[in-house]
Amino acid sequence: MRGEGTEKLVPHTMSRMGDVLAGFHAAWEFESDSVLIRYERGIRTPKLFQALGERRVPLEAIEGVTLTPGRRGTVVLRAELRPGADPLLEAAAGQLKESSDPYRLVLPAERETLAEYYADELRARLTESGPAERHLVAAPEVPLQFKAYDGKATFDGTAVSFRWFWTGASSAKWKAGDQRFPIGELSGVEWRSPEVFEGHLRLLRRDAADGTAGQADQDPAAVVFGLGYGPVHESLPFAGAVLAAVRNCAPVPAVSVAPARRDPADIAERIRHLGELHQAGLVTDEEFSAKKAELLSEL
Repeated sequence: MRGEGTEKLVPHTMSRMGDVLAGFHAAWEFESDSVLIRYERGIRTPKLFQALGERRVPLEAIEGVTLTPGRRGTVVLRAELRPGADPLLEAAAGQLKESSDPYRLVLPAERETLAEYYADELRARLTESGPAERHLVAAPEVPLQFKAYDGKATFDGTAVSFRWFWTGASSAKWKAGDQRFPIGELSGVEWRSPEVFEGHLRLLRRDAADGTAGQADQDPAAVVFGLGYGPVHESLPFAGAVLAAVRNCAPVPAVSVAPARRDPADIAERIRHLGELHQAGLVTDEEFSAKKAELLSEL
């Protein structure tokens, strides 16, 4: 039986593939070994849901199911995932707003009986609990990219690259130059929501001297978020994909990568900005000469 708002109890047929429970912004399709969540693409749908498109959640990734009253005549069905089962939630580290939780299904109150049936059916099928030893929900697909306040972040599945914006990057990042981090050199990802003060995405390196890190705007292994830069629906899937790749990759020795040939106009603009930093006293004569020579060598 399909979830179309009926109050009538349905027979136990969830083992049959294709049963669907539709709510606001998403629909859950129940299968024998998983729940496929399809998100709508409407104007009112949270942008994170639209970016995700859909999520297939194996039953072994779920440790609990709740059904609670919602706001304004609604009920909320929620799947509680095991810690570590989903790279997206692991990267979010509890920072997602309730309205952006991809595992909440909000339904009209008149569907409560039907929702309760599916909640009971799911609970009866759950056999696992506690932290998962590996990610069980697939990470967002690559390639991925987004614009932060001080640079552009890209991820091709094997390495993360940061290309600094002269309008936003600090002098410390300009001195360090654009960055490329092979996945094998990373141990994790630190994501701080741009919806709170001073959001950022920081790459955690295996060779870091200690567990401390400086301010994100001074760290060449981090990009910072500002108003309109690095929104949740772009930066969080990025962080989740990088984290999943890190978990699936054994450490590999660092290799030198030949710098890509740059647009001469871009090089000229960077040298001009470097000169401004030099004139302002933020870059020494030696640093200016060395960085200028480095930029010219990329032509």
